[in-house]
Amino acid sequence: MIEVSKKKERNTKGKIIVAAWKLFYEQGYDDTTVEEIIAESGTSKGSFYHYFEGKDALLSSLSYLFDEKYEELMSEMNPDMNAVDKLIYLNSELFGMIENGISLELLARLFSTQLITKGEKHLLDRNRTYYRVIREIILDGQQKGEITKEFSVNEIVKAYAMLERALMYDWCICNGEYSLKRYSVQMMPMMMEQYRAR
Repeated sequence: MIEVSKKKERNTKGKIIVAAWKLFYEQGYDDTTVEEIIAESGTSKGSFYHYFEGKDALLSSLSYLFDEKYEELMSEMNPDMNAVDKLIYLNSELFGMIENGISLELLARLFSTQLITKGEKHLLDRNRTYYRVIREIILDGQQKGEITKEFSVNEIVKAYAMLERALMYDWCICNGEYSLKRYSVQMMPMMMEQYRAR
């Protein structure tokens, strides 16, 4: 029974987050109201305020969307791919989603809130699906001899996450003047090559 109620909670929170980011992308953050988010998500005012203090609290929820995308990609990905290629694939697909569904202004705002926040930094939360998936791929890759053991799993996870953040950050400060996905398709293989087992 507890498991069902936890799942329901996740679904309700997830509906609110997905609806909010859809509206933020379509009509802008400033022009989206809490009432519109509630209507779009098909939830209630009570549910909204149970999970979020207000609209600003939704800014840090972008990591939830990234995690959802990673879960979806894991079920679609060819399990026979080399571990390094899996990481490059995940990056490329995530960046495609960001480029086509997340407003540049909001991504920049997310980075700025993470820089100044004193409390929990959602992007760095090691318990996120994102980190769990990357860790599993790297560990599996090391066990199969596809990824070097010169570095620990945690060192490679940290490097991968840092590379992704660096590429997103650069895209933001360049005001999206180039394709994030196309650029990452060029850069990530070069950067990740050093972790491929020789």
